[in-house]
Formats: sequence, structure tokens, C-alpha cells
Amino acid sequence: MNGLELRHLRTMCAIAESNSVTKAAAALGLTQPALTAQLHRIEKFLGGQLFERTAAGTRPTALGREVVALAGQILTDLDQLVQVAKGPRQPDGQALLTVGTEPVLFLGELVTQLKALTGGKDVQARVETHAAPLLEMLAGDRIHFAVIFGFDGLDAAELRGIELRELLVEPQFVMIAEDHPLAAHESIELAELAGFDWVTPPPETDSLRHALDSACRAAGFSPRRTHYATEVSTARALVLSGAVAPAAPASRSADGIAIRQLRGDPFTTTMYVATKADGPFAHYRREFFTSAARAYRTSVDRNPYYAKWWADNPKAHADLDAALVLGELGHNSG
Repeated sequence: MNGLELRHLRTMCAIAESNSVTKAAAALGLTQPALTAQLHRIEKFLGGQLFERTAAGTRPTALGREVVALAGQILTDLDQLVQVAKGPRQPDGQALLTVGTEPVLFLGELVTQLKALTGGKDVQARVETHAAPLLEMLAGDRIHFAVIFGFDGLDAAELRGIELRELLVEPQFVMIAEDHPLAAHESIELAELAGFDWVTPPPETDSLRHALDSACRAAGFSPRRTHYATEVSTARALVLSGAVAPAAPASRSADGIAIRQLRGDPFTTTMYVATKADGPFAHYRREFFTSAARAYRTSVDRNPYYAKWWADNPKAHADLDAALVLGELGHNSG
């Protein structure tokens, strides 16, 4: 025996799981003598006994427990490698619809919409902190469509067959401690935040970095980025200590945090739905956009200030509204 093979790892795991060489042999499609001989070769190669017979069955020795644990980890990693290479699958072998998004508040509703679209089949979600890796995964067929925010360099990016469709232009709100005097107003002038410490994502994942810088320069100051955080809960904790942070407009005011509109919408971001013209779900491209539109629309009323902004700025979400109307017409005609 020149080395361990994957079948040897499966042999050790099967014996450990069944506590029986006989049962493990049946599960692996081998005879008991053949499996016993294979186990002896494995033990000789590793230099120690892996299993011992007890009244409760065949149990791993101390060495066996360590080896089986590592073998199981290797097999799990291998399964994940194959899944990444081939793409996630349903139990029946068909492709599993996978959506990629940046952190968004409507992801749960989006998954619900997609399950309805595919007749109740499972849907997998993949969340990344920036659009770039999502576009790479979409180009490589590891996800089937994505909801992303625009970022500097998107226009020059090599999209490799990816189609981008604008969902809406989204204003950026801010979160501030509710006991701060500025929180008493429905909207805040960006210039009033000049003296604050800012909480933003790390530079390499901050798609709003340049938009925020430009807006602050126009307001006469440079944002003092003191804290970097990728988790909303961490950002909220820092805001409670006196900092300020950009916030998705549909965020709710709660637990000492006030979500407020920036007067005049000094900086915004564009949200896109990214799809491909080929692949197992390419025929759903229009429905993906409609599903994203429906899911997003359910989040608007979470924040009454955003609901008011939405009603006052129809041009910012005209494509989204059109998709909702066309989707409803298609549903009624069907």
C-alpha cells in the first residue's frame, strides 16, 4: 500500500458511523473479509490500531478517533469543493437556484419570491460585502443572478456575458443616536455631521466610499472615518457611543438608534439586477428582475421617512414600478 486513497477514508468513516465492520461492508458494497483486509492494510500503513471490538460493537481507538475525525473533515471539504466546481444541486440532481446579494434588508422576501417562482424548490442565498466577487461568481456560473450596488470601476469591469439592469436609485440615510439633538428632525443637513466620527465598511468593501467623500466635500468637510465595520450590529453599537454611519433607507429606528434622511439626497447609490443569457435559469431573467422588484418594494414601508421619500421621488424607481405593473399584468393574464 503506497498511500491513502479516498476510498480508505470512506472505509474508516463508515466503520465508525455504523460501529460494525459487517454493516460498513454492506453500505460500501463490499464483503466483510474484503473490508477487514482493507482495514488491516490501512492500520499497517498508519502504524497503529484504529478500531477494537467491544461488547457495544466495533469502536475506534484513541488513534482511530483522531484519524476518523480528520478523514471526515477531508471528505466534507471534498464535497464542498465538488459543489463549488459543479454548482449546488437539488436532491434530484437538478441545479439549485442560487442568488447572490450584498447585504440587503429584503433578502428573506426575495428568497420567498424565488421559491414561488420555481414551484417551491429550494433556493440558496450567497451574501458578499461587495459586488465584485458576486460578479465573478456569476460569470463562473456559481450563482445564477445577483442584486448588487454600483461601485467605482463597474463601467470598466469585464462582465463576460453578464447583463446589468437598473432596479432603482437609492438614497442613503444615516443612523444617529436618538438622544442627539439632530435626531429631533425628520432630515439632517450633511454639513451638520462634519464633527462626527464616521463608521463605514473597510475601504476594500465600501462601494459608497467615493460617493460619500464627494458629497462631504461638496458640504465643506472630509468625513472622519474612525471606525470600520461590516456588521450592522457593530455599526449600531458604535453609533450609540456617538458616531454616525450611512444606513439603508429602509432601516428601522429602534433600540436607541434614529434613522434619518439626508436633506437634498446628497449621495445615492444605484442598485442593479445582474443576470446571464445562458445557464440553467437564463429563461427566468425577466422574472428574476420582477422578483427583486417585489421583494424590495416590501421593505420600503419599514421606515416612514423612506416611504414618504418613495412617494415623492417616483423617477428614482420607475423601472422597479414598471416591473411590478408588468408582473401583475402577466400574473392576471396567466
